[in-house]
Amino acid sequence: MTNGGEDTFISHLVELRDRLLRIIVAVLAVFLVLFYWASDIYTLLAKPLLAALPADGRMIATDVVGVFLVPVKVTLLVAFLIALPYVLYQVWAFVAPGLYAHEKRMVLPLVVTSSILFFAGMAFAYCVVFPSVFRFMAAIAPEGVAWMTDIEKYFSFVLTMFIAFGVTFETPVAVVVLVRLGVVRIEQLKQARPYVIVGAFVIGAVFTPPDVISQLLLAVPLCLLYEFGIWVARLLAPKPDAAAAQGLSTDVD
Repeated sequence: MTNGGEDTFISHLVELRDRLLRIIVAVLAVFLVLFYWASDIYTLLAKPLLAALPADGRMIATDVVGVFLVPVKVTLLVAFLIALPYVLYQVWAFVAPGLYAHEKRMVLPLVVTSSILFFAGMAFAYCVVFPSVFRFMAAIAPEGVAWMTDIEKYFSFVLTMFIAFGVTFETPVAVVVLVRLGVVRIEQLKQARPYVIVGAFVIGAVFTPPDVISQLLLAVPLCLLYEFGIWVARLLAPKPDAAAAQGLSTDVD
């Protein structure tokens, strides 16, 4: 009996190793395809900042190999995002055999929705937040100060903002999951609105630059997405009659 359990554990480890290798190969394959355009990809990423810089402004590289490594890091990140559907499929294929049928029906839509919302958060940061923040910074720069930034620091800033807004846009998913699992009730979520609003502005102050615009651009969507999550959770909540029927069926069985 013990040997059977050990064999099962080892087989799971082997399958996990194989799926991780497939993920790594897929990401590297996309990366190699994109590598030729690494500099162009970084230029596209830096476009919101470059548009806000003065006519004679430019970005700088203080590291000797930064002009090579930073575009490579950006390209690797883009490769991972492009390969993300395949990555999620491998994760799904690994965990699916251990899930019940109702869990499979719940997990797959959540994975797809989470991915779409995360990309939406990144797009919101790139298209709305970055231009607003950089124009504000350029406007308040003291006269005689050359406002330039290192490409490595810019990449770190962008990555932090992408993660912050990507996670923020996952709020509806978190709300729906908590309600569906019975952790909280919709009435409790409504009562927690004042605390959510305060928490949203605290999060905005921690994860965004110290200016009012970027803090508002993170806090306001977080509050709106929280309300949207409550609305979706109410739509997906089981009807009282259906829940009672399910409970009666369980008691009969």
